[in-house]
Amino acid sequence: MRILDARVHGVLDLATVAAFLFGPLLFGLGGTPALISYTLAVVHLLMTLLTRFPMGRWKRIPFVVHGIVELVVGIFLLILPTIAGYAPGSPARRFYMIVGAFILVVWALTAYAASDRETRVA
Repeated sequence: MRILDARVHGVLDLATVAAFLFGPLLFGLGGTPALISYTLAVVHLLMTLLTRFPMGRWKRIPFVVHGIVELVVGIFLLILPTIAGYAPGSPARRFYMIVGAFILVVWALTAYAASDRETRVA
């Protein structure tokens, strides 16, 4: 059920950037977990600004490709705690599981193809 349009998705992208920026502070992360989060904030903001949708400033990346990248990042964030060895119940594990799940839910609810068709017609 794809109920989110490109405009709503763009707002949620900015919320994701904010989560990556403020998450380390709210979850008490430092070191590598914080660095990963800050890096993802910059990458996600750049991808948002470069995507061909209402929130995009330079509109170089097709919205469907944006969706594929988010799918990959969401899955990666769910397995990152295991790969990085974050202990069960640790703040880093909780943070990345929450953000990864959020990105995947937004991905599952976004109508990427419909928004791409509208962009080509306009």
